[in-house]
Amino acid sequence: MSTLPAIPLLHESGGKQAKHALAKSRVQLLLGLFLSTGIGLLAYRRRSLSRSGVAGAVVTGTTTFGLGGWAWGLSLIFFFVSSSLFSHFRARDKAAIAADKFSKGSRRDIGQVAANGGMATLLALGYGATPSPVTRELLQAGYAGVIATATADTWATELGVLSPHPPRLITTGALTTPGTSGGITSLGTGAAILGALASGLFFWILRGCRRSLLALPLIALISGTIGNLFDSFLGATTQAMFYCPACDQETERQIHNCGARTRSLRGLPWMTNDMVNFLSTLVGGLAAMLLQLPFLRSKHPPDFV
Repeated sequence: MSTLPAIPLLHESGGKQAKHALAKSRVQLLLGLFLSTGIGLLAYRRRSLSRSGVAGAVVTGTTTFGLGGWAWGLSLIFFFVSSSLFSHFRARDKAAIAADKFSKGSRRDIGQVAANGGMATLLALGYGATPSPVTRELLQAGYAGVIATATADTWATELGVLSPHPPRLITTGALTTPGTSGGITSLGTGAAILGALASGLFFWILRGCRRSLLALPLIALISGTIGNLFDSFLGATTQAMFYCPACDQETERQIHNCGARTRSLRGLPWMTNDMVNFLSTLVGGLAAMLLQLPFLRSKHPPDFV
């Protein structure tokens, strides 16, 4: 009989914890909304985002901050800020070299935001919805891989096009022109590796440099590099490319900068650059989760029986 009074006390304690967690989540969501809106509007003024890009950034930022937490949100900001800085770095030189090649300019729209941040948003939703420590660690690794891939790809694109040496196709090694999808350079590949590692280190630091997460920067480095190389592979094989007969140039645009309508050259019609970016972040995230599995087995052996 002495144990009966303990039951409502336990329920009361659990109820308080649930209310506290709910209140904390609401505060994080509001802070995420405030920060992502402020950063989005600032990026719009600096011509880093279009109007639709601001809307996409607010949704992505609010979800990531609110359900993932500060480390997740700030690592997303690291990707966006660093990518924007490199996008504007020597912008005139890059425009002269390969502006006609790219499907879009440096001002990101909602499609580009979704392509780079869509998987991150989905992982944040899963992270916030599950109470399982094992699943949360797995989703956290996936998130690190997604952001590392997006960072690696953007750094490689923005810096690789400035390489003094012509790129080579990742599939055949044949020389190609700067800005061609599927072309890689040593400068671009080095930038990708550095971007993936920097992203992982930054996320690990934000997580308090925990010893239990010591493998996170290495996982981000490997998965981000894998995702970036997959991006280049898709660019060389299945990405939709077009030809402008007026300018005799290959491009990602259906309407070239000169105003002429282009014709299909190769690739799948639906495999746009945004789709390539989305799929590469998916692969980077999956690679990171696979790399995380051995560490989960060592820390949570009963859950893998």
